[in-house]
Amino acid sequence: MNRTRSATALAAIATLALLGTACSTKAAEEEGKAGSDGVKTGPGVTDDTITLGALTDLTGPYATLGESIVNAQQMWADQINDDGGICGRQIRIEVEDHGYDVQKSVAAYANLSPDVLAMPQVIGSPVVDALIDDIERDQILTFPQAWSASLLGRDAVQVLGTTYDLDMMRAVDFLVSARGIKEGDAIGHVYFEGEYGANAVQGSKHAAGQHGLTVVEQKIKATDTDLTAQVTALRSEGVKAVLISAGPAQTASLVGVAAASGFQVPVVTSAPGFAPQLLDTPAAPALESMLHIVTAIPSVSVDLPAVKKMVADYEKAYPGALVDSGVLSGYNASVLLGESLKAACDAKDLTRAGLVEAHRSRDQVDVGLGAPQNFSDASMPSATGSYVIKPAKGETGGTEPVEDAAEPQGAAAYLEAKDAG
Repeated sequence: MNRTRSATALAAIATLALLGTACSTKAAEEEGKAGSDGVKTGPGVTDDTITLGALTDLTGPYATLGESIVNAQQMWADQINDDGGICGRQIRIEVEDHGYDVQKSVAAYANLSPDVLAMPQVIGSPVVDALIDDIERDQILTFPQAWSASLLGRDAVQVLGTTYDLDMMRAVDFLVSARGIKEGDAIGHVYFEGEYGANAVQGSKHAAGQHGLTVVEQKIKATDTDLTAQVTALRSEGVKAVLISAGPAQTASLVGVAAASGFQVPVVTSAPGFAPQLLDTPAAPALESMLHIVTAIPSVSVDLPAVKKMVADYEKAYPGALVDSGVLSGYNASVLLGESLKAACDAKDLTRAGLVEAHRSRDQVDVGLGAPQNFSDASMPSATGSYVIKPAKGETGGTEPVEDAAEPQGAAAYLEAKDAG
């Protein structure tokens, strides 16, 4: 993320920070009041309502993802409310659109944070990075739709599933076990500058070292949408496969340019690098033949009862809407947060601190929507196994399963070394 800002922008952010401090003071004063049912409450909780917040992207580069997540989480809230709510309270979700703009997200957080208990959605590593100190200070349990390892280590911030480095380690393992990459080969890695790309390439280089491979790096900006130069450079280096940690537009360009030039090598991305809308573009045949995706959640078309029910419910609630990975990711986050809310209710403590404590007390959580989660150690990913899926135009969500969740080679030692460092 570019941290250079004008003096005016810095002044605006400083003002918002002061407002946030005032809001957190007010929240602290309200924390711990007992409701009529004997449950301690605080900001975002009344005797009949639990208010949650979402900082999303509805107008920026991840607008389709944001819409899917918002819809899925509202569907979850409606289902919970129809079933009597949680702790005798109805769930309400307040949504703020930041358009993937960090300055807008700071303003949106200042507006939203005084009146919510938790946030089941914050889209974007740069956004979470800008807000993480405030989130931790305010003890607002937050589930980012971002998977950078730099977001670990905060009690109030829960990265769900694997991080980008683990995903790329899994990707390298997959290339070796299933795509013919062998010791001595070179692989390319195209990645966004910033936390997302930096964390991803850390994983690919570690795994490459384990397998005796060489990584040829190509760093790009989020505004780079024509990857002809990067494909040309990687081809000249003789790479046998390419990893890409960027957005859907960059993945489509890389795969499309490679295929058109006869550079038919395996390509692997992580969840943010693919959107099923790409299957309606000229790049679709190349994507289906060359691309795989490593992800913390399974394909939407997977044969899991809870996922199949979610798909059916979503198609009924939003007729004609695409059931993409954002739907599953958003719904999964909501269900997991709901389980933590229930645990906090059982402990008679629906304060922010009480919810964080209840959440961190849970070490085996399986809601049937993917890999089991362990929330007990904030410094560690909640899961270490990534799925491998691939584009498939005829399937629900535009993907199909390839391999079940598996932990990358040497993951435990890798994580232990990072934690010790």
